[in-house]
Amino acid sequence: MANKLLITLSRSLIGRPEDQRATVEALGLRKLNQTVEHQDNPAIRGMVNKVSHLVTVKEQ
Repeated sequence: MANKLLITLSRSLIGRPEDQRATVEALGLRKLNQTVEHQDNPAIRGMVNKVSHLVTVKEQ
């Protein structure tokens, strides 16, 4: 497993269910094309899986 994950919001949240919006916000993403860095752990992986159609992930 990689040590860090770079997560980028690549699709808009317009029209998405509230639970997906909350997950993206909990990841720290606010604007389109914004990138955040998180430790690679099962909790973050689960959040990324839930909104995988909205974000792109790079392992670092």
